[in-house]
Amino acid sequence: MTATTTAPVRPDEGHRDRGHATTPRVRKATKLIPGLVLSLAVLAVLAVFSIAVGARTISPGVVLDTIGDFNLFHAISAQDVMAGLPQRYADDTDRLVILTLRVPRTLLGLMVGAALGLAGCVMQGVTRNPLADPGILGINSGAALSVVLAITFFGVGTPGGYVWFAFVGAAVAAVIVYGIAALGREGATPIKLALAGAALSAGFAAVTQAFLLLNKTTFDQMRFWQVGALAGRELGMVGQLAPFLLIGCLLAPFLGRTLNTLSLGDDVARGLGARVGLSRAAAAAVVVLLCGAATAAAGPIGFVGLTIPHVARMITGPDYRWTLPFSMVLAPILLLGADIVGRVIARPGEVQVAIVTAVIGAPVFIALVRRKKLAEL
Repeated sequence: MTATTTAPVRPDEGHRDRGHATTPRVRKATKLIPGLVLSLAVLAVLAVFSIAVGARTISPGVVLDTIGDFNLFHAISAQDVMAGLPQRYADDTDRLVILTLRVPRTLLGLMVGAALGLAGCVMQGVTRNPLADPGILGINSGAALSVVLAITFFGVGTPGGYVWFAFVGAAVAAVIVYGIAALGREGATPIKLALAGAALSAGFAAVTQAFLLLNKTTFDQMRFWQVGALAGRELGMVGQLAPFLLIGCLLAPFLGRTLNTLSLGDDVARGLGARVGLSRAAAAAVVVLLCGAATAAAGPIGFVGLTIPHVARMITGPDYRWTLPFSMVLAPILLLGADIVGRVIARPGEVQVAIVTAVIGAPVFIALVRRKKLAEL
């Protein structure tokens, strides 16, 4: 009888084995982090071009020199902009344009783009619906109608005032769309959600137009906002809405693990110990915060939240812990890029950014509708 011998286990082998189990996660992070850094670099370049390009082209050197000469969140506060720029720049047209027009526009594009990208990603994860988007599901239209009602009936004239009405409108629209889509035996399927959202958006848009036509003051105040644009926003207005946008953008990435669990289905999620109802409520609150603030700031801008999460998933796969950060970076790239294109193709005028994003996003929406497996993310 031959005795079997067992090789001795070295003390550090167990540690290596346990560490080896995390290798796929580390390998994925090693692969994706450079892509995220590259996306941030592209976003920084686009931000500079957004400040430089327009009816009056300014060299990137002047842009960087002007930005580097000021702490934009201290020396150029909202009060400074309203009272006038520092005397040394009073006769410098390029710097006046940069600080009074293009810096607020670019900052707004960065924040609104990130908010829309995150909102679309969260909505697609919670509903397991690849067609989910704040514009398609009527949330932007609900927020827009609520803002118009606030201005018409309550005389609210500042973004810091009507942003609260935008939150209410976004929440009401989300509840109505989901309630309509949930009717019937099959429940809230992707196609039913899209159809309910399209119908509600059309209804809200008709009511909004009626109020604008009946009230000249409201029409004059909202005609450019309603199209969906980044132009004409002062730094003071950006500062009023920035806290809401930043809070939403900070909260959304923490939903990654929750969205991964919900993507497995409600039964499996409950089996894993997830509180499905509470998770959906938390995600809905973040979406309402993001969409309400973004719509109050820039008007209803569609298709950004639809397109970007799909692009992000092509890079990251179905892991929302990575899809959310990539969506937060890629969406401002799309929005600033669309804004720059709108300024260039119609110079010295410009095409509003929502029109450009619609031209880009509509074919993507049609392609997604034609796919056979719409429920797969």
